[in-house]
Amino acid sequence: MTTASEAARSAGLTHWPLFALVIRTPRLELRVPTDTEYQAVCDVAVRGIHDPTTTPFAVDWTDAPPDRLRRNAFQFLWGTRAAWSPDDWHLEFAVHRDGRPIGMKALWAKDFGALGEVSTGSWLGRDSQGQGYGKEMRAAVLHLAFTCLGAHWATSQVFADNPASISVNRHHGYQEDGFELRTRRGRPARWLRFRLAAEDWLGGPRDTGIEVEGLEACAEMFARPGETA
Repeated sequence: MTTASEAARSAGLTHWPLFALVIRTPRLELRVPTDTEYQAVCDVAVRGIHDPTTTPFAVDWTDAPPDRLRRNAFQFLWGTRAAWSPDDWHLEFAVHRDGRPIGMKALWAKDFGALGEVSTGSWLGRDSQGQGYGKEMRAAVLHLAFTCLGAHWATSQVFADNPASISVNRHHGYQEDGFELRTRRGRPARWLRFRLAAEDWLGGPRDTGIEVEGLEACAEMFARPGETA
């Protein structure tokens, strides 16, 4: 029997080929969520992502009450679709473990054809943290960026008091790339920048068992670095 989620994904493939894009790792599956699937993802966020006395995010989106959080999340997701172009894009993956959503992983780029640079972001529900999923999610999108899309650089930004995300960066070989000050809940905080070169990723030890499915269906939606004058 076809589920509502599967039916929605099949119906949308013609108009939004990114629904075919799936990355699989040894424990996780990352796929572009339909609106139906995204409802369950928002439920994970509502149950909690971090200690409410602080926030790891540059935008305080988790401070909203549950109904507003869900609405804001959908508006953000729809906005990434509406603004998509091959050079400027924002790709949001729902992360699944054993068939259930546990968080989101984002990969985005601006002037991708000219710069070949991507950035990443993510969150996990609190009951899925501390199990190495953050590193596995990052490996998945780095594989897509460097091996499949031909990116030259990957960047990551994180507040200085977020050791878990800093650990993920260092695990994958990112180098510190300076800092700036950001306002967080009305107060200044150090916002660290990290950078990873394609040659360091492709030439170093990498996580294995990563497979990408469905890229052919949406390949024309991504510019190729070096093809832009």
